[in-house]
Amino acid sequence: SFIRFGVPCPLPSLDSQEDAKDPGLHTFSHTHMRKAFRLMNDLRSRRMLCDVLLVAGEVEVPAHRVVLASCSPYFCAMFTGDMSESKAHHVEIRDVDGQTLLKLVDYIYTAEIEVSEDNVQVLLPAASLLQLMDVRQVCCDFLQTQLHPTNCLGIRAFADLHACTGLLSQAHAYAEQHFTDVMVGEEFMALSLQQVCSLISSDKLTVSTEEKVFEAMITWIKHDKEARLEHMPKLMEHVRLPLLSRDYLVQIVEEDPLIKNNNTCKDFLIEAMKYHLLPADQRHLIKTDRTRPRTPVSLPKVMMVVGGQAPKAIRSVECYDFQEDRWYQVADLPSRRCRAGVVYMAGKVYAVGGFNGSLRVRTVDVYDGLKDQWSSVPSMQERRSTLGAAVLGDLLYAVGGFDGSTGLLSVEAYNPKANEWMLVAPMNTRRSSVGVGVVDGKLYAVGGYDGASRQCLSTVEEYNPVSNKWCYVADMSTRRSGAGVGVLSGQLYAAGGHDGPLVRKSVEVYDPATNAWRQVCDMNMCRRNAALAWFLFGKLHCSSYSVELYYCNRRSIPIQHRFILSSPFNLFYPDGVIWICASTEMDFGRLFYYFIFLNIKPP
Repeated sequence: SFIRFGVPCPLPSLDSQEDAKDPGLHTFSHTHMRKAFRLMNDLRSRRMLCDVLLVAGEVEVPAHRVVLASCSPYFCAMFTGDMSESKAHHVEIRDVDGQTLLKLVDYIYTAEIEVSEDNVQVLLPAASLLQLMDVRQVCCDFLQTQLHPTNCLGIRAFADLHACTGLLSQAHAYAEQHFTDVMVGEEFMALSLQQVCSLISSDKLTVSTEEKVFEAMITWIKHDKEARLEHMPKLMEHVRLPLLSRDYLVQIVEEDPLIKNNNTCKDFLIEAMKYHLLPADQRHLIKTDRTRPRTPVSLPKVMMVVGGQAPKAIRSVECYDFQEDRWYQVADLPSRRCRAGVVYMAGKVYAVGGFNGSLRVRTVDVYDGLKDQWSSVPSMQERRSTLGAAVLGDLLYAVGGFDGSTGLLSVEAYNPKANEWMLVAPMNTRRSSVGVGVVDGKLYAVGGYDGASRQCLSTVEEYNPVSNKWCYVADMSTRRSGAGVGVLSGQLYAAGGHDGPLVRKSVEVYDPATNAWRQVCDMNMCRRNAALAWFLFGKLHCSSYSVELYYCNRRSIPIQHRFILSSPFNLFYPDGVIWICASTEMDFGRLFYYFIFLNIKPP
């Protein structure tokens, strides 16, 4: 028997007849089937040789049984079985609207169909009914490309309803990876208790801090407070309060009226406070679901290197694939750019300001990894190169920099929703080649170069977005301009940099809780204008010509994991006081570039 679409349709075997023939010239026409179907479709359009009329509502679709049966197991079973439809000329198709049926029959004859936002929700269930699995898969693929924080939960529910397991998994993973944006949408507010618990209990949830999970829970309850307040203890089981900062627990959680009026919730708060009272090296003794850090699958898959000088400003963008251990090119920047600020926010890469080889620029380009293309958003209000760029809350901050004549005090913030830049409070000190980092809802500007006094800086400023004010915190132990600055485990690291002609390899770390800096192990190489970034398993990557990786815990990852830029790169274990070198190279070396980690893999 001949099997098509998994349904046996009896056809005579030609094998024995062919075997009996004398061997001769064997030919195969690649156009024969296409011509045949084109002719059958032409006959259908003229209602010639049609032996069935499909009816859906007021729409009538003439067709040939043999064509329908050969392409659809649904029609094959209908026309070859004992059902009354097998002999009927008029066949009513229920649960499919007329225009959708017409599109699907057209597809059977032409192998062409257009899937769009307007028809995908009726096309997919109809294709499922008629067992046109290719069309069903195209619909799923289309919906995957449409995933967005505002619709991923709806697409997940739609996929679940129609047993599209692949799309269901993709939509659920998308919701986990973009939870910060999903939690403020209407679809999240409409979830059931069970669905919210399932989402916020996931180890794979991607959040910058556990504060986002607490805020999501409170917002969901307040959306229908009368009906949902009783669910508060159940939801609090899944909020990992011990992982919140002590200040947030005391100032926000403890003061929340919903917590104050619920004894069970107070018990969760007490558990979290006890956790914070323990010395850091004893906290692992408290083992509950709420003390276990989340391990999102959206942790970086690739490292992206953006622009730079080689020896002039370049457009090149390269990615390093951690799993495949290889470098590859992605879409170039729209224009040459080095000394820019580069950040990853809401699934997009932003290249902010910089130097194009002749001018400091205020333009901002955005990379979409799913489409592998760059686009532009509104420019900053000032030209900036060697600036600091960071994401705090829902805003992208551009801090200080150099405009071509002087270091800048000014700071501006970009709001993606409003698609505009706005000036915020200026710093107290002009800073170009400044490092920035975000810890516990505060933005830090570290070191840099003061063009007015022509000095490299050891001073550090803290920005509070609530009060819109900058204030000084403890100075670093040494002056650092062009230091790599990154955040790991709630602490701020400053690596390398220079003080005039002296380029440093020392590293120091700032603890906001004690307002103090301390030295940690030096890097192998002296570095200036280095990028420093946090990556999975508690390590820091530092990069200028090469990369050095700082490991927070030597036991958390095997040594054979290699993550590299141009040669060499190093792995640092703070409790082991060693750097380990390995080597691999980009296509070409570059200066004044920045790298970030992406949780999607560009094509």
